[in-house]
Amino acid sequence: MTTDTLPPPAPPFLLAPPGVYRPQHDTRLLARALRREDLRPGARVLDLGTGTGALALEAARLGARVTAVDISRRAVLTTRLNALLARQRVDVRRADLTAAVRDSSYDFVISNPPYVPSPGSALPRRGAARAWDAGDDGRVFVDRICAAAPSALRPSGVLLLVHSGLCGVEATLDALGRAGMSASVVERASIPFGPVLRSRLPLLRRAGLLSDEGREELVVVRAEHA
Repeated sequence: MTTDTLPPPAPPFLLAPPGVYRPQHDTRLLARALRREDLRPGARVLDLGTGTGALALEAARLGARVTAVDISRRAVLTTRLNALLARQRVDVRRADLTAAVRDSSYDFVISNPPYVPSPGSALPRRGAARAWDAGDDGRVFVDRICAAAPSALRPSGVLLLVHSGLCGVEATLDALGRAGMSASVVERASIPFGPVLRSRLPLLRRAGLLSDEGREELVVVRAEHA
């Protein structure tokens, strides 16, 4: 396992229009975890919540056959444009997580989902916050991915999932264990709070989620069928 206080190098330039999640520390950490895998040419990769397509394009550059999914029309269009500009082939679909690929299986499922604890359980249906708000405990999408990943993966397939320690690392490991997967943390990074978390300090304090009021830990969880 690798632990850092600084993020990995930035990915190549990507279009990131308003309302589409711009690649940040979590994107880069997950990209590094993906590069550490034995991703052979032709491997099938599913990127859930693709945003700008940064991770999908990283997998495509490594020789994978990539399907990228996002529920946001703007993100789908952005990923298609970025794939065109990068001259990489990516199958981009608009769907709610695995809804568009239920009859398919993959060697890798990768995801950088929304995971920020948000005020109230209602999730935004539009706007920038859609890319990070994830309910009271930040686990709405993380838990759904933990439940869906086993059926989307081939028997030897691997899930790589990045999220903040604020929404519960042990909860993710436990959820994957209940889903029949063997899971561990393979990457960690400590980063300063960004503007969204700084704006939510009172909420995080009330929820008892803070151990450090200036920094958060990012983790990449790796899981495979037990």
